[in-house]
Amino acid sequence: MERDPHMFKLPDGKYADGSWELNIHVTDLDIKKTLRVTGDQHIGGVMLKLVEELDQTDWSDHAFWWPEKNEWLMRTRSTLDQCHVQADATLEFTPMHKYLRVQMPDMQIIEMKVDFSGLVFNAVQELAKDIGIRHPEEMSFLRKPIVTSLKHRKQSGANGRKVSGANGRKKSRDRDSMASSNSNDAASMGSMDGIAAPQTPTRRLSPAVQRTGYNGSPSMNSAGSLDSFELLNTSLVNSPAQPSKEAMDGVLRPSSYREKATINGGWLDSSKSLMQQGINERDVLLLRFKYYAFYDLDPQQDAIRINQIYEQARWSLLNDEIDCTEEEMIMFAALQLQASLRGDSPTENDGPEGQDDIDKALNSLQVTLEGTTMNPGQSDITSVPELNDSLKFFRPKKFTLKSMKRGYFIFRDTHLTQYKSSDDTSGTPVQKLNLKGCEVSPDVNISGGKFGIKLLAEGQTELWLRCDTAEQYSKWMAACRLASKGKTMADSTYNTELQSIQAFLAMQQGSHNSVTPTMPSDVPDFQPESFVSQRYLKKYKRSQIATKILEAHGSVRIQTTSQSKMSFIRAWQALPEYGITYFVVKFRNSKKEELFGVAHNRLIKFDINSGDSQKTWRYSTMTAWHVNWEVKEVMVEMEEEKIQFSCHSADCKIVHEFIGGYIFLSMRSPDQNQTLNEELFMKLTGGWV
Repeated sequence: MERDPHMFKLPDGKYADGSWELNIHVTDLDIKKTLRVTGDQHIGGVMLKLVEELDQTDWSDHAFWWPEKNEWLMRTRSTLDQCHVQADATLEFTPMHKYLRVQMPDMQIIEMKVDFSGLVFNAVQELAKDIGIRHPEEMSFLRKPIVTSLKHRKQSGANGRKVSGANGRKKSRDRDSMASSNSNDAASMGSMDGIAAPQTPTRRLSPAVQRTGYNGSPSMNSAGSLDSFELLNTSLVNSPAQPSKEAMDGVLRPSSYREKATINGGWLDSSKSLMQQGINERDVLLLRFKYYAFYDLDPQQDAIRINQIYEQARWSLLNDEIDCTEEEMIMFAALQLQASLRGDSPTENDGPEGQDDIDKALNSLQVTLEGTTMNPGQSDITSVPELNDSLKFFRPKKFTLKSMKRGYFIFRDTHLTQYKSSDDTSGTPVQKLNLKGCEVSPDVNISGGKFGIKLLAEGQTELWLRCDTAEQYSKWMAACRLASKGKTMADSTYNTELQSIQAFLAMQQGSHNSVTPTMPSDVPDFQPESFVSQRYLKKYKRSQIATKILEAHGSVRIQTTSQSKMSFIRAWQALPEYGITYFVVKFRNSKKEELFGVAHNRLIKFDINSGDSQKTWRYSTMTAWHVNWEVKEVMVEMEEEKIQFSCHSADCKIVHEFIGGYIFLSMRSPDQNQTLNEELFMKLTGGWV
């Protein structure tokens, strides 16, 4: 019997008729299938032919994954030839949605089904929608830091030997060398994890739980699992007091700026899928707020979002990721204590009694409309508000002693004008600064009676002001902050800014009141070590810390849970070092590595050892930015110069994505459609010219 000539296999693996055998691994069944195909068959046809040979089940969520090429074959109308699939290829037929173990900012680990085939940008959107978090564009996935880089330091600490802090950095270094803007829409540094503590179990959503709305309410097709969803919703609004042991395994506290930069190298690429970046089913990823440009925080709609921001801020302080004074740390601890006391009641209502959802919506609308009116006492629309006071000042320069002098300053519109005295205001000023776009940083020490403001204007002009009283400081700081955003004191938000600063000072002053502290009756096991960083645990006794926290708690004990958390977030945003993501880079034509920071409105060059700011480039002067993929360099073109650098602590795409991401987020406006423009995001963060 003669054999069919079409059955003869040629040396290249093909048969005489042009067909060939395609090897496919079906991951769900863990079996291998061999299909006879031709190069002109499209991907969808091959999938159909495969499922016809398999058991009757739902294969709609499956697709081909090509491990050798590290890519999904998602274009079902493309042929095998067009996808360059040949006889030597082995494909996997695997689910697109797989379980991922997600560690939330509050350290809870939740196991959820996530799209492993789509872009990380889309996967985060879907996940955020499932758990009820609005504005998912502010979030992304971060790889869990690898322990090896800090292993020696952790072992030294465990053996009782002294652990050096911050790679020899100056403990008393200038807190404001970061030139932070202190506005509520600043940037972020990827948060780490927290301190060791007892356990809470890993939570896993029921497979029946489906998509939810951004307000945290389950959709109609999840009605069969409302109990499971509500349990998750409650735990994300009021987080467990202590993280699980698993969540604490491998927790790192960076001891230098290099280590902080290394951690930020773990951000995933938003333009690739999870599978393309080596993430496997049931791996652990950290879901964090990547961009700290928080938009439209509404306690009525964002209970989960606000709590997760609060938790990420809390852990960043407990880990000494961001520097703060002793007074500020105690104030943060008092707010934490208040939030934990009131947070035990899941039915707490922050609004007036008897209000239903309609009343709350009407009240919110009323506040919004009233916010557009003039400030009280400004009935004359032709008058321009101004401040004029005798203030101490200092212009920092290298190799000069810090000596404060006194001058007369007038603040009008967005300009700060300096004279020698009040008698010279009709003459030529000593200096005139336009504070639009400047960096404004507080320099306050309540116990020492220090109320300072540090300004870094365009052209690297630096000026430090010293106010005499807290009231004077509040007015000038509010005016400077608004001016940095291009607003004047006539703006409707001036009073809000002023009240926010006054409230912030009042919380810190509360710890200096002569009120005898009392232990809250509903906290029998008050553990101060859970409220302050290790730095203060080494400096003071446990009883001393507890007394300081309880003294400060007296000034915030009437606040509700959401008020305490919002106060915590606003105070965190006011810290000088808030909102900077670090990278270790080497500038072109430079022989040494530098510390590079990306914030919401500027790029900063730092001394890699001390962390002192050396130069700032503002986005307002930036004309273009992209990546030279051949030499792996980020190129940023300013109006007057071009900076080029290679990144040594992360892929250059991560740095570029941070810059483009902040530009994208700055375009959000209440007047615009809030539907995410994925195409624009990818264009701004892609790295191509």
